[in-house]
Amino acid sequence: MEIRPLRDDDPDIISGAMAELGWDKPVAQYERYLAEQAAGTRDVLVATVGGAYAGYVTVRWKSPYFGNVPEIQDFNVLPKLRRQGIGSALMDAAEALVAERSAVVGIGVGLYADYGQAQRMYVRRGYLPDGRGLIYDGHQVPPMELVRNDDAATLMFTKQLR
Repeated sequence: MEIRPLRDDDPDIISGAMAELGWDKPVAQYERYLAEQAAGTRDVLVATVGGAYAGYVTVRWKSPYFGNVPEIQDFNVLPKLRRQGIGSALMDAAEALVAERSAVVGIGVGLYADYGQAQRMYVRRGYLPDGRGLIYDGHQVPPMELVRNDDAATLMFTKQLR
């Protein structure tokens, strides 16, 4: 396994892998990530196994939710390669990268069952809820308000790195 920065030839490969899973992650998303990486606003770490794409994670250095606390975002490992240490290695690398600049890192996780493995992983890694409750599309949901349980519904966590 190798973990390396996103490269110019990755957008088509990653987008194609996501499309095979039925996930809408267009090439333009990864081209934007390349531009943000070049600008220093986001870092993207890509995992490969035997030279083949396996997963990725991004670090957004100025979070729209956490402000100056860097946020780990868009963390994906191909389902057929999960439970083999790839996700843990990506998280280790992302946390080490953040620890060079910040004592704290943030992360959000979806609330429905598809995110169950991620929810458990973050808690095992020492992430704690930030105490603001349910967040929908980046905004705190007031008590008694109804929201749709989709990818925009999250619980936000932080972790002390040092």
